[in-house]
Amino acid sequence: MRANRLREIWRRGGAAVNGWLAIPSGVSAEAMAHQGWDSLTIDMQHGLVDYASAVPMLQGISTTETVPLARVPWLEPGIIMKALDAGAYGIICPMVNTRADAEKFVGACRYAPDGYRSFGPTRALLYAGADYPEHANETVLAIAMIETRAALDNLEAIVSTPGLDGVYIGPADLALSLGHKPKFDHTEPELLEPIERILNAAKAHGVMPGIHCGSAAYAKRMIDLGFQLVTLLSDQRLLVAAAKGIVDDLRGLGVEGAESAPSETGPY
Repeated sequence: MRANRLREIWRRGGAAVNGWLAIPSGVSAEAMAHQGWDSLTIDMQHGLVDYASAVPMLQGISTTETVPLARVPWLEPGIIMKALDAGAYGIICPMVNTRADAEKFVGACRYAPDGYRSFGPTRALLYAGADYPEHANETVLAIAMIETRAALDNLEAIVSTPGLDGVYIGPADLALSLGHKPKFDHTEPELLEPIERILNAAKAHGVMPGIHCGSAAYAKRMIDLGFQLVTLLSDQRLLVAAAKGIVDDLRGLGVEGAESAPSETGPY
């Protein structure tokens, strides 16, 4: 079976750089995959991606060694299993707030006797190899998002869930849940404290800690803090930033045109 390179990175004590895909296109996913990311996450929650769009995106990522992940819309076993069957090598699941949520999530990612995932690895066999059924449980990643006050209240119970591979901080929802503006790259002490609390709890239980970041500098800060999966922006945000930058450069050279307001592409 094809190895999961994220597990290898973490086994060595390293940190993985994850990209984020919100544009429903196999071509743009393939282009992103060729840029050197350790992994790419297809965002099926807040992006514009549905299942039919996700499959060619997974195929595009497969032209490289980049590890394909998917963030599912919700803790719903059906879509978790379909994303895995399509070849995702890990699932990021939003709004995991309790131990029961975490157990339900992990179970959906594992075949019996470790879980209740239904058998039907359609495209996963092509991506991973014919021995996928024998090795999927120890290869596929189950990563729970910690992004609410309720999850913080139940943090120890969540991170100690057997079979959970990682936790992933959604900084926008976490901030919103704690009464702050939803955004990336928090430096406020009242938000850094829960971020570090999640990190330390994950480390104490041998669970990989991850976080979504808005800049390379902040991602490096989080890696230095101990995070082992850092996500930078998204394909949509990177496209907007690059396009705006080159237009601004041209305006700075004296080329006049219509003025436009900065574009806002949402939290991811």
